[in-house]
Amino acid sequence: MQPFVHLHVHSQFSLLDGQASIKGLVDKAMADGMPGIALTDHGAMFGIKEFFDYVNKKNGPLLRERKDLKKQIKALEEQEERSAEDEAKLSELREQLQAAEAKPLFKPILGCEVYCARRSRFKKDANVPNPYRPNQSVDNSGWHLVLLAKDLTGYKNLIKMVSRSWIDGYYYRPRIDKELLEAHHEGIIASSACLGGEIPQHIMYGNIDEAEKSIEWFKGLFGDDFYLELQRHKTDNPLGNQETYEKQQQVNAVLLELGKKHGVKVIATNDVHFLNEEDAEAHDRLICLSTGKDLNDPRRMRYSKQEWLKTTAEMNELFADLPEVLATTKEICDKVELYSIENDPLMPDFPIPEQFADADEYLRHLTYEGARRKYGEEGITEEVRERIDFELGVISGMGFPGYFLIVQDFIAAARDMGVFVGPGRGSAAGSAVAYCLGITDIDPIRYDLLFERFLNPDRISMPDIDVDFDDDGRADVLHWVTEKYGYERVAHIVTYGTMAAKSAIKDVARVQRLPLSESDRLTKLIPDKIPNVKNVTIGASLDYVPELKQASLSPDPLLHDTLKYAQMLEGNIRSTGVHACGIIIGKMDISDVVPLSTAEDKATGESMLVTQYEGSVIESTGLIKMDFLGLKTLSVIKEALLNIKKSRGIEIDIDKIPIDDTKTYELYTEGKTVGTFQFESAGMQKYLRELKPSTFEDLIAMNALYRPGPMDYIPDFIDRKHGRKPITYDLPCMERYLKDTYGITVYQEQVMLLSREIADFTRGESDGLRKAMGKKLADKMAELKVKFLAGGTKKGYKEDTLEKIWADWAKFASYAFNKSHATCYSWVAYQTAYLKANYPAEYMAGALSRNLNNISEIIKLMDECRTMGIRVLTPDINESDFKFSVNQDGNIRFGLNAIKGVGSSAVEMIIREREEHGPFENVYDFFERVPMSIVNKKTLESLIFSGAFDSFGLPREIYSAPMETGNDDSFLSALVRFAQVSQAEQSLNESSLFGGDDEALQIPRPTPPTHFVELSDMERLNKERELVGLYLSGNPLDPYRVLLECYCPVNAQMMNDPEALGEGRQVSFGGMVSNVFIGTTKRGDPYARITIEDTQGSCTIPLFSGNYVSYSQYCQKGLFVFVEGVIQKRRYGEELELNIQRVSLLSDVIDRIISSIHLNIDVRIVNQSIISELGDIISNNSGSAMLSIRLSDGTGRNDVELTYDQGTVAPTPILLDFCRQYGIEMTAK
Repeated sequence: MQPFVHLHVHSQFSLLDGQASIKGLVDKAMADGMPGIALTDHGAMFGIKEFFDYVNKKNGPLLRERKDLKKQIKALEEQEERSAEDEAKLSELREQLQAAEAKPLFKPILGCEVYCARRSRFKKDANVPNPYRPNQSVDNSGWHLVLLAKDLTGYKNLIKMVSRSWIDGYYYRPRIDKELLEAHHEGIIASSACLGGEIPQHIMYGNIDEAEKSIEWFKGLFGDDFYLELQRHKTDNPLGNQETYEKQQQVNAVLLELGKKHGVKVIATNDVHFLNEEDAEAHDRLICLSTGKDLNDPRRMRYSKQEWLKTTAEMNELFADLPEVLATTKEICDKVELYSIENDPLMPDFPIPEQFADADEYLRHLTYEGARRKYGEEGITEEVRERIDFELGVISGMGFPGYFLIVQDFIAAARDMGVFVGPGRGSAAGSAVAYCLGITDIDPIRYDLLFERFLNPDRISMPDIDVDFDDDGRADVLHWVTEKYGYERVAHIVTYGTMAAKSAIKDVARVQRLPLSESDRLTKLIPDKIPNVKNVTIGASLDYVPELKQASLSPDPLLHDTLKYAQMLEGNIRSTGVHACGIIIGKMDISDVVPLSTAEDKATGESMLVTQYEGSVIESTGLIKMDFLGLKTLSVIKEALLNIKKSRGIEIDIDKIPIDDTKTYELYTEGKTVGTFQFESAGMQKYLRELKPSTFEDLIAMNALYRPGPMDYIPDFIDRKHGRKPITYDLPCMERYLKDTYGITVYQEQVMLLSREIADFTRGESDGLRKAMGKKLADKMAELKVKFLAGGTKKGYKEDTLEKIWADWAKFASYAFNKSHATCYSWVAYQTAYLKANYPAEYMAGALSRNLNNISEIIKLMDECRTMGIRVLTPDINESDFKFSVNQDGNIRFGLNAIKGVGSSAVEMIIREREEHGPFENVYDFFERVPMSIVNKKTLESLIFSGAFDSFGLPREIYSAPMETGNDDSFLSALVRFAQVSQAEQSLNESSLFGGDDEALQIPRPTPPTHFVELSDMERLNKERELVGLYLSGNPLDPYRVLLECYCPVNAQMMNDPEALGEGRQVSFGGMVSNVFIGTTKRGDPYARITIEDTQGSCTIPLFSGNYVSYSQYCQKGLFVFVEGVIQKRRYGEELELNIQRVSLLSDVIDRIISSIHLNIDVRIVNQSIISELGDIISNNSGSAMLSIRLSDGTGRNDVELTYDQGTVAPTPILLDFCRQYGIEMTAK
């Protein structure tokens, strides 16, 4: 039997064309005894690094054996004197090494099946026909050509060509051309490919002369490294493509003849697209997905179903008559060297000013310049200088000065451009050098943040500095970096999207024409979570959900095939994307190191470079990855500062605000943190009210503790702060580092510092301890414990005390948080709280502006505004800005650009006209001054019905009412015509040689109609909501707010997550029916889905079988309904859902369901004004509910319960708004 190596192989990285995984391909080839395998995906090299890494992993045991033997041999050889026993051992080791080296390593052959342009990669003309296929462009796609890298030079040439095919040659497909082949052919082996290759195409169309010319051209370029390729895809499967084999046989005969004639060797290949023969049907469905065709479409693309990774025996059987074409594949494999595509870090070059010798000197200069700015001359103490010098030494020793110079450079540029930059994130904030350079904005010495948490001096690892920019500014910084380092040296990082369980079912169901209702049913049966199962797959779901298992065993082939083939395709790579924040900056053109693809920048429409290797493997190629993150909170702060400047004329430097601001800590103490960063959840608010933070360190600790696990320590932390529990230290020296957290170990940095203090750990060892504890590395922990006990006893500490400290650390340190990150983000959080406390309207306007596309967030923020006594007003043509803004009364105006149907250019024109010539006095003034060419009728209607024209004093509906002049024109149409004539006259007058005649410009103004149909409140509010996304001037649910917000234990938004509510939870909620869908099940039974919306959000609930019969009368848009039920498990599976017990109209339950109202009032806010206001509300809102009041001092020890005995009250929104305004807790029963 002849040896054989597969040289034409497609993995799933041939997107939606290949189905085989790289692991499966390599494992099968190795199991078959093949000496290597090529990977030649279509037009790209997305899978090459994974392929290279996996083969290296499989070769690992043999490589380690060789390395270990060489090490032992070297040690013996270096001995000055060797005994007879040593000599015998040495001889034995050499024999073992010889045997190990005789075992061949499996070869990964790195390649690509490229598309070669028929003319030039730069030609992209749709009108020049392909002579062989006249209905297609000659430039469409290109000829197939297999290229294999036989050494590192070949690999570099291959990645360069593949990169250029995307950058220059993309036209339907990424295309190289012969110009690129001539420039980059060294180290490359080429073969003529499949029937889509240039030579087979000439043969198929009878153009033998051209085929010979092509052979001569390739042979002239590649010499003995060019091969002709034979394929035999003979199929007995009636569903396979029957024409392929006939065409191959036609082409093969000529190829053999021409190969002999021109002295070109011939190889056998199988056009591998899937792993095993039984995968053919799943692959067939993948091709349907790729081409957008149904499985039963007779005209769709079909493969021969022979494209599996055939064994050596199968290939020998297939080419038994041509054994040499099999043996030649081994010849090619032998030509290929074993080489590495990995590199040491390739640090980009940073230009150093001439007066500095190198990057080290320049970094030291910039660092000390920054230190003088940050600390002042006198503030650079011995401690500061020692810390800076230590860090600079480590940075220099690791070879990273250039990295720091690059980062500080683009951050400085960002600030110069007005981009907001975060104070730092992650462990980089532990660097004093980063602080001095302006990379971070938190003093690590002041807050005990550690450099070795960032860069461990005992091991070289790449620094990782992630930088936050405001959302808008991030793109500006990326553009600046690209301009500075060059387009070819800056790239984004690719991501791969895979077919998850639900999407695989939907995809297969679609191509098989499974009814949509059945497809939906199957996907809904896939649970979100399965106990003790890490990843929810179709296979795991079949075992867990009986109904799904039943479907997989169904006699209906459409049903069971859907699940069968979806399971086979699950996990396949479906698409590529772009990493949200990862950026590569290269020392040289990135295409010299890794292959590149391209993608469109959604913000600018420009083409951007994207690596073909993803983030987890890219750094081992030597490329430097940096994370440029967009942080919305920075945008909110930026908006708020602009609002403050506009409304109050004050410019605030947010980085210089006082860290001990009284109002800010009052806000935290009262838990009024909605809309602020990191501290706004209900649970956090509760703990803040109990903690009553008084220092910035309190905020850092709460930020670190408020997570699953350490959250259990929060009550103890609070009790210690307020003296209810003693603060104790196992050793007196521990107070220095635990004082700020009241004796509790909260941060990883505390463990690191204390290990040095107690047991003389080095900086590197303390970081090793941190890592071992966090990752629960038992062996490392045992090793370090011995050192800790030895070091501690040596310093005179008792062993039992040291054992207790170690046990405490082992228990808590896996929860301990990175203080560097907690400090940075607590500072950002403090900045938001400072702005909310001191400039509430301006801050909330900024927050609203930055959440326009998140309706649930907008609702929450508007509710908070109402609580704060700030009104959010409808848009106003004279007050509204581009975004949300603050008016002279301190209320917030909706932005004009947020109105649907109103374009940016129209808004800019309106605001510019208003700023240059003053407010619009009336509707006629507006129409005389604003050009109708920019503000069209659709825009005007949107402005009117959103409320922007309300201040002109005319009802919204009057604009659409007919004029009373006898024609069918509306008042709005008359105004538009008036504007056009008026502006035309004005323009004519301005261009007149003799100047204007004011009298001539008095064009009659249309009179508003006196008869018009008034809109109902509901119609008006619905129009408003349609245009601005929510109700502004009122809410139809206002009469029911007390019931929904004070009586109901949950809201509609919470119903979207029944798992969070818990099994057995009784729930009631209500709202308006905003959407209804009525359908029919497979059995023909009607069912419905209704969307219920309240003041917090919305949820959709299904009504099947009995529920549909009982409650279908509520399936009407606009109804106000009240739903009661219980959370329970689904009929099949462990997932929770709502079991409806009753549905009613809100109007029917509002009066009978609320029997009592309870107010919980903090006595510290009570004054005569509040008492008087509450008295007026109670006396003016009589109803049927009992009222009780608890007066509390916050300790729970002196509470007083009062019952109102002067009558009963109504649960009105007025009472609720009063309570929200003064922070009074109101509940209803």
